[in-house]
Amino acid sequence: MIVKYTDKEMELLARLMRAEALGEGNLGMLMVGNVGVNRVIANCLTFKDITSVYKMIYQNPGGFSGTNSSLFYGNPTEKEKLLAKKVLRGEYFYPATNALWFYAPTAGTSCSKTWWDQSFAGQYKNHCFYNPDPGVCRELH
Repeated sequence: MIVKYTDKEMELLARLMRAEALGEGNLGMLMVGNVGVNRVIANCLTFKDITSVYKMIYQNPGGFSGTNSSLFYGNPTEKEKLLAKKVLRGEYFYPATNALWFYAPTAGTSCSKTWWDQSFAGQYKNHCFYNPDPGVCRELH
């Protein structure tokens, strides 16, 4: 286990992963989970007081837009719970390995080289992932 969590927090993370990346498939949902777990670990920038999965999911401002999606509501499936457990126990998927941010660019545009002054880590389907600058946050991995 890479961060402490309750069963309720695992289910919240599974719901967030679904809401943010259902259209990106299992791997896309896992990468969203990586970003969430990284925010709990990072203890830097706007994530200094994010010490639990619950606080990460409901961070305001700076949280996830998926909490406003209808996909966030309702119980997670067993598959979604298994995906959440994978990232909570420390499985990582590139390019989200050290990422603290992601976004989906508008149709027909590509990922920016930086986003909120952070470096582009890579893209998976329609999500662009961004790492903190070296030395700014505790080394994540």
